Amino acid sequence: MKYRQWLEIWLNTYVKTTCKARTSNIYRYRVERCIVPHLGEYELRDLSPPILQQFVTDLLHPTRGKPLAANTVNGVISVVQNSLKTAFTLGHIDVYDANKIRRPKTVEKKVECLSTLEQRQIEAHIKCGKKLKFYGIIICLYTGLRLGELLALEWSNVDMDACTLTVEKTCYYVNGQRIEDAPKTVNSLRSIPFPKQLLPLFKEMYKARKTKYVIEANGKPLSVRSYQRSFELLLNKLKITHKRFHSLRHTFATRALECGMDVKTLAELRGHSNPTVTLKRYAHSMLEYKVQMMNKLGKMFA
Repeated sequence: MKYRQWLEIWLNTYVKTTCKARTSNIYRYRVERCIVPHLGEYELRDLSPPILQQFVTDLLHPTRGKPLAANTVNGVISVVQNSLKTAFTLGHIDVYDANKIRRPKTVEKKVECLSTLEQRQIEAHIKCGKKLKFYGIIICLYTGLRLGELLALEWSNVDMDACTLTVEKTCYYVNGQRIEDAPKTVNSLRSIPFPKQLLPLFKEMYKARKTKYVIEANGKPLSVRSYQRSFELLLNKLKITHKRFHSLRHTFATRALECGMDVKTLAELRGHSNPTVTLKRYAHSMLEYKVQMMNKLGKMFA
């Protein structure tokens, strides 16, 4: 059996039926764009470690076209390994040795977050503008919600007496269709206390509600792309350097650490399984706070 034939069987029988639609889509994209053009015509039994390693090298250093980033290549390697492991389990190949592939070293993505001044600008503009859909930006700044979690948030998930949000699902789009599913990981199912200062915003939104969703416009839930675009336009209007919507989640984490929140609590609020992940990601991003602390230390010299 050729590898491309097995990949199609694997995607339809084992991935599509056991993974989220978004994950299945990502796997198929990697198969069709990266794996099949290079390895599709090989017989399953002929995919030896040297051939697989050469495949990785070709992705990183192609003779033609644009090289793929190490993080992307590692995602492709995972698809190759998972597909061949299933083939081995089912007896289609005699040996599983795709685990011998040497992965490229990944580079930690730089954490993007708003400065304190930029955050204050955004908050002031939203509070003055009174556009209720933009209140979601403030909610993210003070709860660390992911965009999909924000747009899937329903009023039944908001306890205004206890000032808490319950994250039960997220939303994303596949081929233009809105899908609501369980959050990213098991740890993403969580309850988040929100600052009591946000309560008037929630009450104002609740009073004007037209759907079950907290974030809406004209009686309809908002799409991920639409909300991202609204955020981009807001940054442009305020002449703030472009940042992804996800930077709001990073900003929440950075401000929380600057306020003295312990790492374990922050990890739980963000839905991280391991506090070490949180500390590693944000310890280097608190430049403003570090400057304040160093200047405080410097007073001894003065």
